[in-house]
Amino acid sequence: MALTLAEAAKLSNDVVLQGVVETVVKESPVLEVVPFVEVVGNALTYNRENAMATAAFYDVGDTWSESTPTFTQVQATLKILGGDADVDQYIATTRSNVQDIEAAVLELKAKAVAHQFEDEFIYGDTGVDSKGFDGLHALCDSGQQVHAGSGTTPAALSLKSLDETIDLVRPGKPDFLLMSRRTRRGISAYARALTSPVHFGAGDFGQRLMYYDGIPVLESDFLLDTEAIASGAYSASTGGASTSVFAVKAGEGLLAGITNGGVQVENVGALETKDARRWRCKWYVALALFSNVALARLDGISSEDVVA
Repeated sequence: MALTLAEAAKLSNDVVLQGVVETVVKESPVLEVVPFVEVVGNALTYNRENAMATAAFYDVGDTWSESTPTFTQVQATLKILGGDADVDQYIATTRSNVQDIEAAVLELKAKAVAHQFEDEFIYGDTGVDSKGFDGLHALCDSGQQVHAGSGTTPAALSLKSLDETIDLVRPGKPDFLLMSRRTRRGISAYARALTSPVHFGAGDFGQRLMYYDGIPVLESDFLLDTEAIASGAYSASTGGASTSVFAVKAGEGLLAGITNGGVQVENVGALETKDARRWRCKWYVALALFSNVALARLDGISSEDVVA
């Protein structure tokens, strides 16, 4: 069964590891809700459904026709995300009464891991950087895209287009919408001015959370407002003035992370060349889209006021 990082951390007795995982989750809103599938080996191969089997009505004595669904075999390969953190032993010894220096250094490294993951979660493209994994833009099927702009010119967010994007995700409603702070502010301003399908509540960590038509809205500092579009569709993360909104259905068989061993913290030990101890924070991780209809994208959104 797939678990979120926050839930998986509760199963560990390692206090240092628990603290690192907690920091990673708090630094990335998507990691609060996206579950991870534990895999054996370095990759996960799965079948993604292309077309459903068909059914028909028959008269008595009719010849029955057979049909089967078609699939595409997809492989998601684990990638190595992490970094080393050196703790100066002089500082750790002489200032240990002020705070736990090692814990502070590991927390900063955990934040860096979380920030790198969230950037890759959105803009990762193995065609550009084979060391990373494909993110939402690269994974989103062309039939699951709605374009707000045209040519190279973005346009205002339309709630009609947002509803159209939500309707592309099946079964049921998306688990969350992911957008930039600018887009969230635009929807919030629209909600204050008119009766709208927007309300606010408390998230799991007590933060103020927006809901659109009952769907949680997550804001990502890594979802840029500088995206460029070409022929109306997203083309690059920089070079323009538009942004995107993603509608996501998360879970096993939908959109999920994959990992082997989860976030790991290793005490590498004392260094030979300086008076310091090295810690390593690493994560064998990737993203898997098991169903094309679990992800949809609305791109080409400008900074203009939201319209109905």
